[in-house]
Amino acid sequence: MASGVTAWTIGWAARLAKRAVLLLLVVLATVFAVRAIQSESGPPLEPWHTFVPPELTVAEMDATDWAGYLAAEDRAFAAVRAEVTDKLPPSDRVRFNRYFAASPAYPPRFAQDFNRSYVLAPEGPVKGAAVFLHGLTDSPFSLRHVARRYAARGFLCLVIRLPGHGTVPGGLTHVVFDDWRAATRLAMREARTRVGPDLPVHIVGYSNGGALALMHALDALDDPKLVRPDKILLFSPMVGVTAFARFAGLAALPAFFPRFAKAAWLSLIPEFNPFKYNSFPVNAARQSYLLTQALQDAIQRHLQNGRLDGLAPVLSFQSILDHTVSTRALIDALHRHLPDNGSELVLFDINRNSNFEDLLSARSDTAVERLLPPAPRPFRTAVVANRSPATAEVVAREMPAHATAETVRPLTTPYPPEVYSLSHIATPFPLSDGLYGLDPDPADDFGVRLGNVAARGEFGALIVDMSMLVRMSSNPFFPYVLERIEAWLPPAGAPPAAAPPDATGGSR
Repeated sequence: MASGVTAWTIGWAARLAKRAVLLLLVVLATVFAVRAIQSESGPPLEPWHTFVPPELTVAEMDATDWAGYLAAEDRAFAAVRAEVTDKLPPSDRVRFNRYFAASPAYPPRFAQDFNRSYVLAPEGPVKGAAVFLHGLTDSPFSLRHVARRYAARGFLCLVIRLPGHGTVPGGLTHVVFDDWRAATRLAMREARTRVGPDLPVHIVGYSNGGALALMHALDALDDPKLVRPDKILLFSPMVGVTAFARFAGLAALPAFFPRFAKAAWLSLIPEFNPFKYNSFPVNAARQSYLLTQALQDAIQRHLQNGRLDGLAPVLSFQSILDHTVSTRALIDALHRHLPDNGSELVLFDINRNSNFEDLLSARSDTAVERLLPPAPRPFRTAVVANRSPATAEVVAREMPAHATAETVRPLTTPYPPEVYSLSHIATPFPLSDGLYGLDPDPADDFGVRLGNVAARGEFGALIVDMSMLVRMSSNPFFPYVLERIEAWLPPAGAPPAAAPPDATGGSR
């Protein structure tokens, strides 16, 4: 009898497993079919989607220096000129194609092509070095304002172009996140080499670059050969991403067949932004997700081993509303677990005095209360928000670490009435930025202004999604951002200060 029951159980389990496999195959076939059909619609692939410029491998980056990286970068840009710009068909030689040499948005026509890696040196004595890591589909352009403030305070700034970026969107179809980690290691080695063993080295990351900055800092806790940052500065860091990215790789399945090559892309949009890709390949989303998973695993591993205590202080700037990364992950997966080392979190609340407040969801209205843990906290916090819903006046509600009472300090800039919140992309840009600013400086001209577009008309006529035009791309409270950064830097005119000794014996 027992053997009969056992046989029945085995048979039942086998049938269940067979059904599960069949169900999985049906799901995959459905995803394949839907994506294949979707890929047949929309614009065709252009040369900047199909060409993949040459980049250094991980081993090559680990074996070279800044000069070697720049030489390889020159080869990549020369290849783009030869294989894309010089071969554009007449239909692509249009005014706002960034790859058309006569376009006002053609990057090489500017005094500085911010798609390329660059070094910004201080005018006076060098007090330290800082490495800057831009975001996904982005370029070294995005952190130029922060780098300039660092340089003004005596820091040598190395702003690196991460592999796959700055050239053509096709460069992101083959890159892996280990390529970005290798470029980060290279830049940090160069920073330490240039300022010597005693001066501090900071690491600054924006979005995907924020995840890379944290990942490197954790790796350096384990590997004494890596350069350990003395401070970590983050803008909208990608500690966690949306659930879609977990399954993004499935969206590219039909691209295995050449007929459905467009399935490897989540969006195909004309490239009119001189310093950021508009088109977005599936692989880019997948690699960012894998990076955040590796980062969260590293955080948990260090917590279990008691090694997070060696992490440098972290200063994070984050919009409470962020459609790209998880604000909750930044707080719950990172800041809650940081050692008591002077770390700080700055949150930008919604505009409660806008004409749109009644149109915002209840979750948006209560985001700060839901996400920020109750005081006292082991890190300093500041919430930039309206003094009250009845006024556009903005204050910084600051609370030191371990305190339970906040200080309310007025800020000089009000919330613009037409703006209901900041966004993922807005945090490191002032209102005066020539490309992304709401009030762009005429002298800061990059051929196109994307931050103050006010489009009115009918659906379906524009070649871009309306969300690209309504998303806030600059920060009214950037002066406060600079104030908080300056609190971390040596005072103006102060002599260089030696870095604190490294108790583990590792390279700093």
